[in-house]
Amino acid sequence: MTSVVFMGTPDFAVPILQALISDPDYDVQAVLTQPDRPKGRKHVLTPSPVKKLTVENDIRVLQPAKLSGSDEMAEVIALQPDLMITAAYGQFLPTKMLNAAQIAAINVHGSLLPKYRGGAPIQYAVMNGDAETGVTIMYMVKKMDAGDIIAQRAIPITKEDDSGTMFEKLSIVGRDLLMATLPDLIAGRVRPIAQDEDQVVFSPNITAEQERIDYTLPADQIDNLVRGLRPAPIGNMILDGLRTKIYDITPLDESTSLEPGKVVRVEKHGLIISGGEGTTYKINRLKPAGKPLMDITAYLNGHQDLQPGVQAITNE
Repeated sequence: MTSVVFMGTPDFAVPILQALISDPDYDVQAVLTQPDRPKGRKHVLTPSPVKKLTVENDIRVLQPAKLSGSDEMAEVIALQPDLMITAAYGQFLPTKMLNAAQIAAINVHGSLLPKYRGGAPIQYAVMNGDAETGVTIMYMVKKMDAGDIIAQRAIPITKEDDSGTMFEKLSIVGRDLLMATLPDLIAGRVRPIAQDEDQVVFSPNITAEQERIDYTLPADQIDNLVRGLRPAPIGNMILDGLRTKIYDITPLDESTSLEPGKVVRVEKHGLIISGGEGTTYKINRLKPAGKPLMDITAYLNGHQDLQPGVQAITNE
């Protein structure tokens, strides 16, 4: 059996860990994941999805707040595992720890490297309107997501996809690609490819500023941002004077001469807004500050002031 130390935290990593646990060729000796975090309005301390799976399978779980110099790092080094495998773990691995892997330390990354390096590759692929994304399996090095590429697999991004659906799809792609790649990796048959540094694109964690959607953009770009920020953290606009989270819009095949952010028309089940470059879109679901998530019909019942020509969306 090939011994493995696995490191991961969110749902993305769960199918990958499950595949390793279920395969008799691999012995998962320990799992590292982020510490339990407060969740919900009551701030209940909640384990990560990876921890839940690990505990269910009676595997040693380690949760250092800071990996470097920790007792948990020393424990992993002492194990001298054949493989270290990470998938959206959330911390850098010190070189001393990487060197403890007897065969390789590898990462399952949710993009087609060298695009996108960083903590939010799936969100950026959707927000930027990319036609495809994928998974890269690479060697881990001290520099973020810069290791040589072992294997890649691409899948399309449709206009029905958001970051949530792409996370689900890519977790399965990552699982299948990893399990198909490991036998050749262990046998020394892989031929890694160095990343082209001239093609590097970064995808840092989403900031609060990026959550504020620029209403002057064309409708397709607004739609990309809405879907890229869903299911979290959700993009927002100032709609009818109130900060409002926008959950779902539909770009329309009709043009307008109105300036961006104005009401084009109000329908029984639709609020049609002007975007940039003469585009239009329909708002479908939204959540005004302090209000529940609602469809546009319920919203319009309390906003009769939104009539054609009114500047519905503003900067503040």
